[in-house]
Amino acid sequence: MKKIRVGILFGGKSAEHEVSLQSAKNVLAALDKDKYEAVLIGIDKNGRWHWYQDSMDLLNENSPASIKLNPTGRLLALIPGGENGQIICLDGENALGQIDVIFPILHGPYGEDGTVQGLLKLANLPFVGAGVVGSAVGMDKDVMKRLLKADGIPIADFLVFDYGNRDQISFDEVKSRLGLPLFVKPANMGSSVGISKVSDEKSFEAAIDRAFQYDTKIIIEENIRGREIECSVLGNENPVASLPGEILPQAEFYSYEAKYIDENGAVLKVPAKLPPDKVKEIQELSLRTYASLCCEGMARVDFFLKDNGELVVNEINTIPGFTRISMYPKLWEATGLNYSQLIDRLIDLALKRYEREKALKTNVDL
Repeated sequence: MKKIRVGILFGGKSAEHEVSLQSAKNVLAALDKDKYEAVLIGIDKNGRWHWYQDSMDLLNENSPASIKLNPTGRLLALIPGGENGQIICLDGENALGQIDVIFPILHGPYGEDGTVQGLLKLANLPFVGAGVVGSAVGMDKDVMKRLLKADGIPIADFLVFDYGNRDQISFDEVKSRLGLPLFVKPANMGSSVGISKVSDEKSFEAAIDRAFQYDTKIIIEENIRGREIECSVLGNENPVASLPGEILPQAEFYSYEAKYIDENGAVLKVPAKLPPDKVKEIQELSLRTYASLCCEGMARVDFFLKDNGELVVNEINTIPGFTRISMYPKLWEATGLNYSQLIDRLIDLALKRYEREKALKTNVDL
């Protein structure tokens, strides 16, 4: 049987570039080589696409803190439309040929926010994960929370500020509304990048400055005391939810370092120790959140479970981490779907969605 050619798209321009490299290593290692042929496409921090013919060619690949993409001279361009050879090599040699499906392993802006998804749709290429709308609203914490609130899904209280009105941010007014401690976050970023926990006015000002380094819009959010629970979702029209897991941070909160650098930065309980009725409630709320935000393919939904049993949705992640300490694949493994089977399912979902959308009419019958 002819192998399915999978374009693994990794790296990217965002501050989560290094996380993407780690995730891509794992996906490549788990890919069934008898069923798939990997086409490796790395995006450097300037946004240029590179073709890696033999290996990912990473520098410091065993060091999560300093892992780097080694650029090549084989630059690529993407051609809109068509049915074959939409990604070409600019040197004119060794054309990549037909790619059957793209697996974007890009975290954060310029990869998880709908930009690449829109580009791939224009190029007529099937791709794994959420579409343009689901990716965009899942990335923007402000829009995400407003949609969830409109659907009656419980969220933390929050305030939003744009760069243009940053001079109007008052510590006293924010404290009066949200209390202390509180969190300051870039609106469009993941992996806890740019997030600060604030307990006083001095740290508040520094947190505002830090968040605006990563985005032109920030959110300030109340602190929710409770257990940190995560649940993985998989599917298109009829998605399913995994068993939930629990994060036990060993520091103030589940930081970037705890997620991807310090293996002792958090304890992961997979599955979480919860009564069956609470597991069911988490799974159902995960599916409601997934549908509310127009997601397809995959996502991880993060919760706080308060002492009184109340669940609060923190956020959704439409391209969750695939590193060896990441929750998304771990939760599916605990639910009965191993890493390779999970990748099979994601690719199958991408191809089925593509065929469904391809059948839609693009002309008006007169």
